[in-house]
Parts: sequence; structure tokens; C-alpha cells
Amino acid sequence: MSNTTVANWLSVCRIYAHPRVVGMLALGFSAGLPLLLILGTLSFWLREAGIDRATIGHLSWIGLAYGFKWMWSPLVDRLPLPFLTRWLGRRRAWLLLSQITITIALIGMANTDPLVNLSHMVFFALAVAFASATQDIALDAYRIEAVELRLQGAMAATYQAGYRLAMILASAGVLWIAASLDASPSEYDYQSWRIAYLVMAASMAVGIATTLIIREPDVSINHLALENEKQVGRVIASWNLNTHMIRLLTWLYGAMVAPFQNFIVRHGYHAILILTLIAVYRISDVVMGVMSNPFYVDMGYTKDEVATVSKVYGVIMTIMGAAIGGVLIARLGVIKVLFLGAVLSAATNLLFVWLSMRGHDVIGLIFTISADNLSAGIASAAFITYLSGLTNSAYSATQYALFSSIMLLLPKFIAGFSGQFVDAYGYALFFSGTALLGVPVLVLVWLVGRIEFKAPPPEDHS
Repeated sequence: MSNTTVANWLSVCRIYAHPRVVGMLALGFSAGLPLLLILGTLSFWLREAGIDRATIGHLSWIGLAYGFKWMWSPLVDRLPLPFLTRWLGRRRAWLLLSQITITIALIGMANTDPLVNLSHMVFFALAVAFASATQDIALDAYRIEAVELRLQGAMAATYQAGYRLAMILASAGVLWIAASLDASPSEYDYQSWRIAYLVMAASMAVGIATTLIIREPDVSINHLALENEKQVGRVIASWNLNTHMIRLLTWLYGAMVAPFQNFIVRHGYHAILILTLIAVYRISDVVMGVMSNPFYVDMGYTKDEVATVSKVYGVIMTIMGAAIGGVLIARLGVIKVLFLGAVLSAATNLLFVWLSMRGHDVIGLIFTISADNLSAGIASAAFITYLSGLTNSAYSATQYALFSSIMLLLPKFIAGFSGQFVDAYGYALFFSGTALLGVPVLVLVWLVGRIEFKAPPPEDHS
């Protein structure tokens, strides 16, 4: 490799020194912290407190808030918050409000013993879920508007790094804190969980401080979108309605109809192809992931082995993959890396077939997790960058929330039958099947790569 080539690659790597790319690490941490605190970690706390498994299973529906965030994303896109929007701007205002709400709700969870008052715990967990989903909406919009498309891969990579680090803290970190403070490990101790969750609430200060420090993106007005809304407003005004109703209908059109209409008009019949790709791109990973933990148990891996290799080491490999993906995107372009990520995601599922034939093999597990999570990081960075490029700055929060919801619906539905498939045909055939699910994805990426990529007009980023 020539000195010129090395210099070029080193120049590309400097994208991670961009101030807004660095700031995304802390914002990603703020986004990743709440998720497990209301799902996996909370279920551990509830079970230790003696809550029955059926109730814990039902409480997992709290996480559905993330799947339906597109329903209130138009409000985040268009509704100004009193005082906060004038002070911080529309993106930072919603970020700060959601982060403060998460912090308060986590304090509420910490100060509620589920064994004494489960209904209060559910209320605070729901508040965390909705505030966290709202933070995701505002943060995705900020990330898209803050830098040009060339840097979106780096933004996605640092976001994932912060997000994954927060998930380690919210899972293993909470358990370590609670365990170290538990005077009698064989018995339920509410106070140890209380302190652990208070530490998590305090950790939200990372996101709050970052939101106050960063600058609001300077995004130029999309005149075509603005003119379209004005024309519709004139049509509504001719309907002989009172002034308040005209203003309401015009606002509803701009907030809830125009974002979807804009996407369809911009891409035409190609919109169907693009949405199909979004719906299935992560299908191999999502469907396989549901059965990964049961697979580890059935293969005889201990909790310590799974925690160390899959939950900690695996997260580090995902972060490395995302970082590599960000560099590759800046160098090669998003479509090529999107195709590479799809190939790797499907192919590495076959390593689990190999692992299923070896039984309990820690070295084999490390190798499989390394390849799988590295591939997942590259694919995620490419996919997030691609979705970011599809959004229009006039409707970035609404459009991205729609995309991120679509990408989980079909994979999550199919994943619901994964246990039945494994019971009937075994792990080897199941993992082979998840790899085959990735083949249509390759065809779709190739087809999408052939059409003209109609990103929105460039904005002015500072």
C-alpha cells in the first residue's frame, strides 16, 4: 500500500475528530441508557422481588412505545415548546425536555419498591419509555441535520458506540452495583436496587450537559416543501371555515401528511422498493437474535461466559464494526457498504451453525461473536446512514421515525415464531434459514443501488 493511499485513509479517519461527531458519543450514551432499565434489567429486579413470570412478560409490552414513536413524531418535528424552543432551538428543546423527564422517571422507579407498589413502578417505567422514544425522535433529527451526508457514517458509528456503552452500564453495571450493596444475596434487598437506579438517573447528566453545550443545527429552509404547504393552506382557506379551523388543518397537513407525501413524490414508484429494503434489511440479525440466548443456555454456556463474551466483548466488537463502517462509508459511499453489511450479516449467521455442532466451546463462541458483532456494527452504520440520507430536513424527525419503525415490524413478527421453528427443526437448520433470509436483501440493495439516489437538496451545516 503506497504512502499516498495510507495518507488518504488517515485523512478519512479524521472525521471522528469533528466536534459534532464527538458530541454524538455522549448523546448516544443518553439514548442507550433507558432501554434496558425498563426491559431486561427491570425484569431481573422484578423477578428477584418475587413478581410472577406472567406479569413480567406482560410488562415487556412497555417497550412497544419505541415501535409506535412515529405517531407523535410530527409533534416533535413541528410543535415549539414554550421558552425552551426560543432558548435552545427545536431539536435541543425536545432533547432537554425528554432527558429531564427520563431522569425524573428513573428517580421515581428507584424510589418505588415493586413488591409494595407495582402499579407505580409501571407508571414510572412507561414515563421512561415514552420520554426515551421522544429523545430518539429528536436525536435522530439532530444527527441528520447536524452534518452533511459524508459524515453521517461517522455520526452513526459514534452514536452506536455511546449507545452500546450505556447498555453495558444499564445491564451489567446495575447488576454489579446492586450485588455489591446487597448484604444478603440470598434474599431480596430493595435498597441495593434503589441505589443502583439512582446512579443510572444521575448518569443522564451526561446527555443533559451535552445538549446544553452543543449548538442547534443551522438548516436552510426547504423552499419547495414550504411552498407546497402554502398552496395547501390556500386551498383549505377556500373551504369557508373559521380562522382557527383553517390554521389547525393547515398545521396538521404540514405535520402529518406532508412528510409522507414528500417521500412518495420525491421517489415515485421507487418508494415501494426503498420501503421494502428498509423493512427487511436487518431481518437476518433480528430473527436470529431472539434465539441466541436460549442457544447459549442449551449449549451449556454459563451466565458468566455469556455475560463476558456476548454482552461485554460482543458490544466492543459492535463498536469497532460501527467505526470501521463509518470510515468505509466516507471512503466508498453508502450503497457499497450497505451491500457489504448485508453480505456479512447473513454469512456470519452460518457460524452459529458451525458452533451448534461443537457444543460447549468458549473459543468457538469468541470467534463467532467477534465476526457476528463486527458485521452487525458495519451493517448498522451503513443502514443508519442510508436512512439519514433519505430524509428531508423539513420533516427529518417524522420521516426517520417512520423508517426506524418499519425496519422492525416484519423481522419482529417473524422472530415470534423462531422458538417453534427451533423446537421442530433444531438450531442448525434455524441459523441456516436466517442466513437464507438475507439473500433477498442482497437483491434489494443491488436494485436500490441502480436507481438514482434522490437525497433531499443539500442544507447548510455548521
